[in-house]
Amino acid sequence: MIKINKLEIENVKRVKAVKIEPTANGLTVIGGRNGQGKTSVLDSIAWALGGDKYRPSQPARDGSTIPPSLHIVMSNGLVVERKGKNSDLKVIDPDGQKGGQQLLNEFVEQLALDLPRFIQSSSKEKANTLLQIIGVGDQLFELEKKELEIYNRRHAIGQIADQKKKFALEQLYYPDAPKDPVSASELIRQQQEILARNGENLRKRENLRKYSEEVDRLEDEIRGLQMKLAEAMNNLDIAKKSARDLQDESTEELERNIRDIETINVEVRANLDKDKAEEDAKVYEEQYNALTKDIEDVRQAKIDLLKGANLPLPGLSVEDGELIYNGYAWDNMSGSDQLKVSTAIIRKLNPECGFVLLDKLEQMDIDTMREFGTWLEAEGLQVIATRVSTGDECSIIIEDGYATGTAHTEELITEQEPKWKAGAF
Repeated sequence: MIKINKLEIENVKRVKAVKIEPTANGLTVIGGRNGQGKTSVLDSIAWALGGDKYRPSQPARDGSTIPPSLHIVMSNGLVVERKGKNSDLKVIDPDGQKGGQQLLNEFVEQLALDLPRFIQSSSKEKANTLLQIIGVGDQLFELEKKELEIYNRRHAIGQIADQKKKFALEQLYYPDAPKDPVSASELIRQQQEILARNGENLRKRENLRKYSEEVDRLEDEIRGLQMKLAEAMNNLDIAKKSARDLQDESTEELERNIRDIETINVEVRANLDKDKAEEDAKVYEEQYNALTKDIEDVRQAKIDLLKGANLPLPGLSVEDGELIYNGYAWDNMSGSDQLKVSTAIIRKLNPECGFVLLDKLEQMDIDTMREFGTWLEAEGLQVIATRVSTGDECSIIIEDGYATGTAHTEELITEQEPKWKAGAF
């Protein structure tokens, strides 16, 4: 990884003269009060390495007659300079060959020069950046698209299933009603058969009455009508035998069923409707459960895809289109974790770029900042950061555009006796 070995800045924005040799691995903190030139140091590095798109709108320091001057030595031996009236770029490799911005672009990651651009991006943009650099963005997009399609289908099926269940519950049900609708014609046929049998009984009873009357009449004429009496008596015996065991059948139940047939059939149809509604609800519920299984399979595929990916940081993942680190979404991460995740992703974007610029490190307390620095050292990363502070945690302190000095600085100037010549280091 390529890092910054040394940088010298003169007359850029608020900086008058600063020389820094950043720590190769870990955190180099540029401290100072507000308005002293801390951020100008980071802006100068971004301009020197990132090109004219990082050029400040007013690069020259107010009150200076000497044009801005930038000199950076990289760990790969490249020397990057911007000097002169137009601050033209000059890139010289260890062999003395000259190059330009294209040579720098091979190892300078743009987000390393502008970390806030990544931090301020949306959750989806952060997640997409990570997915693209680990090479699973397209596959995960297809899985998420498939999951959304199944989810929408399941949602629609679930709504229908709920409607079917609600409809089935609202249906009337009559437990005593027959399973099938009652036929009026069948009941009428049965009634007619009974009426026919009863009519036959009536005819036989009429015969009994008729012959009884005839016997009574003939008895009055018995002496003169012996032959006719004998015949009548014979007919009477036959009629008695025929009528002896007769018993009329009641049509009351059939008549009641005929009267109640519509009521019965309403109950039967209601029961059939309820059975059908419950069956429909069951079918849609089974479809809903099957789609739920499909969604679970797709989500497991997403998990397996990310498990097999070469992620830049243990505990880092993507869930539902958002970055997740150690179980927390971006807005629930601590400030140090956000910086750790951002730094790890930026390093992954361009593994050749071993440095990151970070403004406003005062969001971290001292212990958290030390933890962050320890992590950077373990990862072999270089971070040059600013912090509103003049404490011992600062590697260098900027005061009124000058480096007042600490472990990694070389004092270039004092107010009483300048040790440097204006315009040169």
